[in-house]
Amino acid sequence: MLAYIIRRLLLIVPTLVGIMLVNFVIINMAPGGPIEQLIANLRGSGDQVAERTGSAEGAEIRGQESRAGRGLDPDQLKKLRAQLNLDKPPVERFVLMLKNYVTFDFGNSFNKNRPVVDLVIEKMPVSISLGLWSTLIIYLVCIPLGIAKAVRDGSKFDIWTSGVVIAANAIPSFLFAMLLIILFATGTLASWFPLRGLVSSNWSDLSVIDQILDYLWHMALPVAAMVISGFAALTLLTKNSFLEEINKQYVVTARAKGVTGRRVLYGHIFRNAMLIVIAGFPGAFLSILFTGALLIEIIFSLDGLGLLGFEAIVNRDYPLVFATLYVFSLLGLLVKLISDLTYVWVDPRIDFEARQV
Repeated sequence: MLAYIIRRLLLIVPTLVGIMLVNFVIINMAPGGPIEQLIANLRGSGDQVAERTGSAEGAEIRGQESRAGRGLDPDQLKKLRAQLNLDKPPVERFVLMLKNYVTFDFGNSFNKNRPVVDLVIEKMPVSISLGLWSTLIIYLVCIPLGIAKAVRDGSKFDIWTSGVVIAANAIPSFLFAMLLIILFATGTLASWFPLRGLVSSNWSDLSVIDQILDYLWHMALPVAAMVISGFAALTLLTKNSFLEEINKQYVVTARAKGVTGRRVLYGHIFRNAMLIVIAGFPGAFLSILFTGALLIEIIFSLDGLGLLGFEAIVNRDYPLVFATLYVFSLLGLLVKLISDLTYVWVDPRIDFEARQV
């Protein structure tokens, strides 16, 4: 197993470089860039140029709309391009970026003028909260429900629960979020939950118990909106996985020997059927963490990684875009390895050593 882990870790390097290269080419081919975005912003203010270049010329731009409309002076433009490494050839910029990323040196955000690492760490609690709670609730509900549906396959319970989870899957999470806000946060029906934020403004003044309750109070509606559309896939996966095992010969043999139904289910079927379900937990968490929360963060005014990445792309904030892409890709590759190790943990009969990759 150790040899397999080492091979997979070594494969992460070329895979990560390939992912970064493809995205580097695509992003640099897209029209516009950080300089163009900054020039567009200058139509309203020259503050950012004065801050970045430290020049009197930048300060003079403030309030001069005609000059801002024409863009930056050549000297200022040259300074900005050098400061952002845009004066270097693309190949040199890519190699320099990879060298810095090896040590997790992501530089400063163009748009926010702050270290990228600080921004990511600052936004991480919101995204982890949404991703972790949503994944846990989905698994805690879907696994027992899927098992119950498999045991009662074809019954009225199986039919109506399938209808409920499929109907819930058809509701977009952002639409359900708006419905929850209207019903339970605006006073239309009730005002039980807050409209925005991860915690209350006076959170630091509360006791530990009250801080936990306040945090859960704020998380209730966003998490409910995220999980509503996540029940169908895992429920049906669990059901079908158990049904496949129930119909196998070893189950028939166990029942013929007089083994009780409950012992057959949890002593023989459970480990085999749960293999694919449990092993998919790391990937499911990562998927919800980084791809499912953007609209929820916007609707509930939660300043997390989804919103940060979206703003970075819109503003052509290259350090922030590439840094988040690098971290997310690295986590995705590591989570894939963890998923494989989880397979072995669930079923020790699986031997990855026999594989070539």
